[in-house]
Amino acid sequence: MHVVIIGNGAAAINSARAVLNVQPSAEITVFSEERYLYYPRPKLWDFLPGKLSLDELYFYPAAWYEERGIDVRLDQKVVAINPTDHAVTLQDGRTVRYDRLLLANGGFPFVPPIQNAQNAGVFTLRSIDDALAIRAYAEKARSALVIGGGLLGLESARGLRDLGLAVTVVELAPWLLPRQLDQAGADVLTHRFESMGIRTITEAVCDRIDGEDRAAGAHLKDGQYVPGDLVLISAGIRCNTTVASEAGLQVDRGVIVDEHMRTSAPDVYAAGDVCEFRGRCYGIIPAAIEQARVAGANLGGQHDAVYSGTIPSNTLKVAGIDLTSVGLISAPDSSYQEFRAADPDHGRYKKLVVKDNKLVGAILLGFPKEMPRIAGLIRQEAPLEVPVEELLHIG
Repeated sequence: MHVVIIGNGAAAINSARAVLNVQPSAEITVFSEERYLYYPRPKLWDFLPGKLSLDELYFYPAAWYEERGIDVRLDQKVVAINPTDHAVTLQDGRTVRYDRLLLANGGFPFVPPIQNAQNAGVFTLRSIDDALAIRAYAEKARSALVIGGGLLGLESARGLRDLGLAVTVVELAPWLLPRQLDQAGADVLTHRFESMGIRTITEAVCDRIDGEDRAAGAHLKDGQYVPGDLVLISAGIRCNTTVASEAGLQVDRGVIVDEHMRTSAPDVYAAGDVCEFRGRCYGIIPAAIEQARVAGANLGGQHDAVYSGTIPSNTLKVAGIDLTSVGLISAPDSSYQEFRAADPDHGRYKKLVVKDNKLVGAILLGFPKEMPRIAGLIRQEAPLEVPVEELLHIG
């Protein structure tokens, strides 16, 4: 059985592992548009300022793939799928047949309609080549503007600061990390960034990048001007659905999959940032890995592996502080209770969301050792056996 995988990220490689767990004799070919072996994208934030080498960035060495018989074809882009013939077409015109196919080709950076966003010195960060280009350009820059105060934007800001640039972050939402933090938690994080010399501006929209052909700063819609010889746009990603859509697969925001990670085409599956499950595109690594395990098992012939969704959970390191957000981070109505504790001087914040004496969500900023226990309680969906105050204690 020949399994072809389009993509080379977390969903792709974890799917390949899952296929081999079920069908050790499967022939697996991975086509990657990039020139590099699989690497976790969050590590780009340390690679950008040179804290990690290229070899340290890779998740597995080349020998790992060879030992498992996984044929990784780097710098080979798939440009078309023919579900009827069970074949994919590469950019050089060659055709490769498959018995089963996995779409794990991820997403691409979204660039808002900002005037002059095409100028030199304006970047997005999604790949190793992006990071190398940003690092090289930073050598002749003095200041940087990061548009977007999500995780990628903030970690990129820290990397640019490590490169010696004066950095300003502009965020549309009322606070930083709006998907992982509430206002109180963001206040603690903002204090941390300010102590690092990174300026933050919230509730702001970039209208125009200054400079005729090269970035020189940006004008915000409220009239503010922010300097920046280098501009990094970090405004989220969009599912990379072009190839699937052109092949006639059912597509909305992402490639539509069922609970077995099957698409609308026979023997074609999808996992990770490219797919949409029950109206949701997760765009987070935990979901990509969970989807990959199900997709890989079914690709390998198990057929009964089921995906039922992912509890939103991120464990990250932001500005050197461990951050975990899991489940509901804000009470949707009065039937929920919120409990908070903060230690801004040490960059620590804890929030617990409770309903019917069950823990349904949490934010832990600066409490890495407590993450397994808290996340476990949320997943168990069982009544709490200890007082909330005990869980809330920050020592």
